[in-house]
Amino acid sequence: MAKVILDWKTATDFITDAFVGAGVPREDAEICTDVLLESDRRGIESHGCNRFKPVYIDRIKAGIQNPVTNFEIVKETPTTAVIDGHHGMGQVIGYRAMEMAIAKAKEYGMGMVAVRNSCHYGIAGYYATMAAKAGCIGMTGTNARPSVAPTFGVEGMFGTNPYTVGIPTDEEFDFIFDCATSITQNGKVEYYERIGEEVHPGTIIGEDGSPVEGDAGVALKKIRNGTAALTTLGGIGEALGGYKGYGFALIVELLSCALQDGWYGKDLDGKDADGNIRPYHLGHFFIAIDTEHFLGEALCRKKAGDVLRAVRASKKAPGAERIYTAGEKEYEIWLSRKDSGVPINESVQKEMINVRNELGLTQYVFPWEK
Repeated sequence: MAKVILDWKTATDFITDAFVGAGVPREDAEICTDVLLESDRRGIESHGCNRFKPVYIDRIKAGIQNPVTNFEIVKETPTTAVIDGHHGMGQVIGYRAMEMAIAKAKEYGMGMVAVRNSCHYGIAGYYATMAAKAGCIGMTGTNARPSVAPTFGVEGMFGTNPYTVGIPTDEEFDFIFDCATSITQNGKVEYYERIGEEVHPGTIIGEDGSPVEGDAGVALKKIRNGTAALTTLGGIGEALGGYKGYGFALIVELLSCALQDGWYGKDLDGKDADGNIRPYHLGHFFIAIDTEHFLGEALCRKKAGDVLRAVRASKKAPGAERIYTAGEKEYEIWLSRKDSGVPINESVQKEMINVRNELGLTQYVFPWEK
């Protein structure tokens, strides 16, 4: 499909105005837009404009996500907090929760915030980056709708459950490790369907135990109706370490629900017993560790940078041009896009036009309409 570049200012203004038009307060809408576009700035197109309408606007319209976020503190200590997001905007909940964790870490060395009753909060790396920019080591994770099978299972029992870590460095980019504990994510499969790309081998398992391959749209329907599931990091079985991805996924599931009495597993499928849609009740956790409370931010940044530079300078495999460290590729994608904009595929182009027309944002004329 043909892609058209949409400049960052137009993308920012339009998405913000669209969120406001859907009932999100402007200050919150600006946070939501920044988290959303950060995905595209990093080249993670599966979680950027690609998800703007179907995940956020449509859920607000359907009444399963609240545009106005009620950020309720259920319990708080000097170093911890439990938050109820009341099905508000996940990005706003995530932003405020990590802000709280960072503030606690700055005062007491470490801070952790657990969240219940939230919604999809965008890329987890955004919140780890918030901590790293503040001179903290940041960690976050979230559970998600059940679509991933445990090792030796074929049924989706937990979500793609990213476990994300950010560590400040002295380089132009911090170390930001942001990935799902499954081989791929639902958003990636949705993206493959949009661009006509087939399922990658070994990433999905059918109810008969065989790999699901071919058309991404067909595979997505099988995941949705429970006849297929995503596989954990390491893939099917134990031969390539699938049990490791399974273990990491359950750690995230537990940290996302056990500390705040949240929902988990099958209850996160967004449907009630009669098949009617309902809020997702997602849980998140946010951890911040202030480097100044150890031997100082400057030393931490220098030492972390030294480690990463040593790794990148190590012996390369035959034919390999370079070794990367987490956050480096995303930084280079940003450098290549910062003066142009975000590439929008044909499917998202149509969605943005529909949102504009529905909300009466007629002041926007997109480049693919000219």
